[in-house]
Amino acid sequence: MQNDYIILSDYCDKCHVEPSFIDLLQEGGLIDIYMEDGKPCLLFSQLPDVERYSRMYYDLSINMEGIDAIHHLLQRIEEMQREIDRLHSRLRFFGVDL
Repeated sequence: MQNDYIILSDYCDKCHVEPSFIDLLQEGGLIDIYMEDGKPCLLFSQLPDVERYSRMYYDLSINMEGIDAIHHLLQRIEEMQREIDRLHSRLRFFGVDL
């Protein structure tokens, strides 16, 4: 197995996360599950998101619809921040000090 994957059952056991919760995240389009050697796996790059979602779900009791809404709001904030950075760059190009 490649080093950029973690077997889903291993992750669930070590982090005390129910596999059904991971299934809900996949069904909601928040993460992707890959098959490696016939076993469902997560990319290591997805682990911060899975951990964030699991804290929302287990610690804050936010349901899947709420997690999805928060995810979309955070994506929108990131897009807006990139647009602000781009506009700041253009203003600096034209010699406008902020």
